[in-house]
Amino acid sequence: MHDIHVAVAKHYVENLRDEVKKGIREKAEQGIYPGRSPFGYRNNRVTRSVDVDETRSLILYHIFELYASGRHSLTTLRKAIFDEHGVRINRGYLETILKNPFYIGRFVWRGVTYDGKHTPLVSLDLFQRVQDAFAGRNKPRYRKHQFAFSGLLRCAHDDCTVTTELQKGRYIYYRCSQGRGKCQLPYMREPDIANRLGEVLKSISIPGSVVTQIVASLRTELDRSERERRVNLAALQQRLSAIRTRMNQIYEDKLDSKISEEFWDRKQAEYRDQERVLQVQIDRAGEQATAENVTNVQRIFGLAQSAYSLYFTRNGMEQGQLLKSVLLNGSTDGVSLWLVYGKPFDLIFQRAKRQGWSALEDDFRTFPLVERPKSRLWTA
Repeated sequence: MHDIHVAVAKHYVENLRDEVKKGIREKAEQGIYPGRSPFGYRNNRVTRSVDVDETRSLILYHIFELYASGRHSLTTLRKAIFDEHGVRINRGYLETILKNPFYIGRFVWRGVTYDGKHTPLVSLDLFQRVQDAFAGRNKPRYRKHQFAFSGLLRCAHDDCTVTTELQKGRYIYYRCSQGRGKCQLPYMREPDIANRLGEVLKSISIPGSVVTQIVASLRTELDRSERERRVNLAALQQRLSAIRTRMNQIYEDKLDSKISEEFWDRKQAEYRDQERVLQVQIDRAGEQATAENVTNVQRIFGLAQSAYSLYFTRNGMEQGQLLKSVLLNGSTDGVSLWLVYGKPFDLIFQRAKRQGWSALEDDFRTFPLVERPKSRLWTA
């Protein structure tokens, strides 16, 4: 009974979390920023909206003007704002302000950009001039030499980056950057690193019969989802049509003086809210379901099946790119490698290690939307 209660409580919490996330996303889709307002604005707790802060909005505009002039760095800008307005702003937060599209009427929430209903504080031209000023001050640095596996490994002794070193203009060695002092990690030749890293690709192969079965199942699931989407879309459109019919009817009653002005205003506001919510749901349901998920899975499986043979036919830079598409990162002590697979190769590796392909279909059913934990590989 205790286990049952725990399971019920867990289900309740997870469902509540999903509903909260859904409500926040719908608020963002309506153009209302669901978080704490940035500098120059303030949150209105009564209307649940974002209003302009009359005092700080003037300071905000001055910040953009000063930096767009090109005469200030972030450090001198911070000092100028403090001298003129008495407001102390962190240097890092200044950069965040100057790059925030919120001030031109847009905002980013969980990686998605929305058009906001709040009042923009700067023009698009001024905002672009600020971004150009940033680009002029932060020109990209170009490396004279490119190395195949740079950024992929860390030192297992002190967790420093494994960096590269070119000797005699032709020999490439990998060593600890020694950011925490002298380290015992030995120098490693790039061909040796390449051969050892290539061996990890053997562990992500999938039988062809399993690939065929999973792809066919995913296509069937896609067809079923499309049918459900169409039914849901038709029901939402029917509800929206009914709401609009009621709005027209109540408007006729208002013109005929059958209802009071106060009743008309209240019912119109209710219907408008319902109409807006239904329109958002229709727009979301109206997005065409595609075979993108199936195509992605086929591409992943194709790479998993051919990665090992493909690896040893490529040059060093192409080998590095192939490994970085499969691995997140890794570490070495000069003898062993500890590697972390990226998604979804971590799942493929775990199934291949156990030879348990029967459950892989369910795991890939919602690929690539399902979050999966990282897995680790040790190889000598």
